[in-house]
Amino acid sequence: MDIRKLIAEAVGTFILVGMGSLAIVGVGGAGEAANIVVIAIGFGLGLLAAIAVGGHVSGGHFNPAVTLGALLDKRVDPMTAGGYVIAQVVGAVAASGVIFAISNQATVAGTKNMPGIRELGAFTVEVVLTAVFVAVILTVTKKAAEHAMMVIPLTLLTIHAVGIPFSGASVNPARSLGPALVSADYGSIGIYLTAPFIGAAIGWFVYRVLSAEEAAGQAAD
Repeated sequence: MDIRKLIAEAVGTFILVGMGSLAIVGVGGAGEAANIVVIAIGFGLGLLAAIAVGGHVSGGHFNPAVTLGALLDKRVDPMTAGGYVIAQVVGAVAASGVIFAISNQATVAGTKNMPGIRELGAFTVEVVLTAVFVAVILTVTKKAAEHAMMVIPLTLLTIHAVGIPFSGASVNPARSLGPALVSADYGSIGIYLTAPFIGAAIGWFVYRVLSAEEAAGQAAD
């Protein structure tokens, strides 16, 4: 396994979670509509920065759910996928560690994803938003890779803008696990460690269904 890819995944996830968390801390939480916009921009442009730094090395997953989608589509092998997930969690924990270093444990807890509605509803939102995210990633990286660096971060920005009031808009188990571990606050963590993986599988299935005719045409040629 290429150690550079693991480092890229750790660094990229650190940038994504770090910039998004700093946005949350900077505005004092997601209570106001303007705050949600700032946080959405923080995560969206954080992903843009992460892709710019490490995307060319590892493929720019920075998210275990994205890695699952790539694994299902046979773009990575199981060993690489496992290494990526570990690296992503390390990067997320390190980012939350920085938040802890400049503030305190309670502030880190404030960067966690938490449901804004009943847990089943939040779970459903996480599944749907992750499915959209993974379907977009699998599609654009295969069919319009030259636009991926802009389309994917803008999709994540939109996901946060629409999803924060309902589920906290994780769509990324590493992003949720990092602050939970550092703050030792595991409230509702089960939602964010399960729903994104289900969403990733659905997103992959949607991508495969919509790409089936094209794939059949290529096979015939």
